[in-house]
Amino acid sequence: MTVPVIVLALVFLLIAVRQVGRLRLQIWQVMLGGAVAVLATGQISPADAARAIDFDVIFFLFGMFVVGQALEESGYLSHLAYVLFRSAKSVDHLVLLVLFGIGLASAFLMNDTLAIVGTPVVLLLAKKHGVSAKLMLLTLAFAVTIGSATSPIGNPQNLLVAIGGNVPNPFVTFARYLLAPTLVNLFLAYMLLRVFFRKDFRAREIVHAPEPISDRRLAALAKVSLALLVLLIAAKVALVFLKIDVDFRLTYIALAAALPVLLLSRKRFAIARKIDWHTLVFFAAMFVLMDCVWRTGTFQSVMDRLRVDIASTAMIFLVSVVLSQLISNVPLVALYMPMLLHAGSGVHGMMALAAGSTIAGNFFILGAASNVIIIQNAEKKHGETLTFTEFARVGVPLTIVNVAAHWLFLSLI
Repeated sequence: MTVPVIVLALVFLLIAVRQVGRLRLQIWQVMLGGAVAVLATGQISPADAARAIDFDVIFFLFGMFVVGQALEESGYLSHLAYVLFRSAKSVDHLVLLVLFGIGLASAFLMNDTLAIVGTPVVLLLAKKHGVSAKLMLLTLAFAVTIGSATSPIGNPQNLLVAIGGNVPNPFVTFARYLLAPTLVNLFLAYMLLRVFFRKDFRAREIVHAPEPISDRRLAALAKVSLALLVLLIAAKVALVFLKIDVDFRLTYIALAAALPVLLLSRKRFAIARKIDWHTLVFFAAMFVLMDCVWRTGTFQSVMDRLRVDIASTAMIFLVSVVLSQLISNVPLVALYMPMLLHAGSGVHGMMALAAGSTIAGNFFILGAASNVIIIQNAEKKHGETLTFTEFARVGVPLTIVNVAAHWLFLSLI
């Protein structure tokens, strides 16, 4: 076993344990330690490490963190949460609204976007209504993962499949193959959450109170940022539909949305200081470690030696779910998709890959970047968290039933 793979295994173990003696570790610290380890042992050069960092992702997250912080700081986010969820009269209704509302929105606003904006919203709802914060964090995590499967712009790996997987009419194809099982899976998530958090689903009425806006000037700028975000994403969708090839990245959209706050707000520096810099460190470190592991060829070698039909639906789901936990879902798709295309896999295979690599996010915390964003945000700003075990005890059975639902629907088309 190579040094980078050993380091990756230790990182995975420490993220699961989160404790060394009396030292309590945060996820970003563990990942940063892994990146430093491969750099210090000469497994990757500083120049290659710098090239490994996907700055598109870093700047996208930065822009979205600025918008999210402005929404939260101004009080507009809590006001918006009241408007969106005031119809919920019970915990059941509230969880269903979060699952289906945020879940389906993530298909077009991207899962990481909803993870950033949604974390303070669900924690506010938990605090106001005496609901378990862990229940609401899991609800959000599962919503953005499951919901993002239905669109080619719901998450980065879907976009990769849509662009490089010979998928005709991506929005129509994704909806045809993945919308119905996604709706089923959102309801299955509700059922499992009800089983594991049965005490929170007690019969009582939820009473909502209006949330005041604390800073109207900042709220106005935040609303402009939010409107820009929605309009620019709609423009990106239109360009895809019209098959106009323009370099209109999500990074540019996020940074454009952040500009009103960064340029016009008197609180720009306070907002910049409060954004989740630790999560940006986590992603930079993750890119370095994953690239180093990638360079060893270990997982590519394992894939090549598999004496099975790698293009079968069952194998696509198995490989997607398992390897996404180890090398993340985007590198997994980048590795697996060319192999599937070479094996003659068609649209069915591409949709299985998109579904499997997305649903893998429900298995363990590291299965999706959105999980890390949610947990880091909750820990840093709100003092709440989800442990590896707390996530997995619901996420593992949920992933199994999610895969079964997608497998069944794919077999019927």
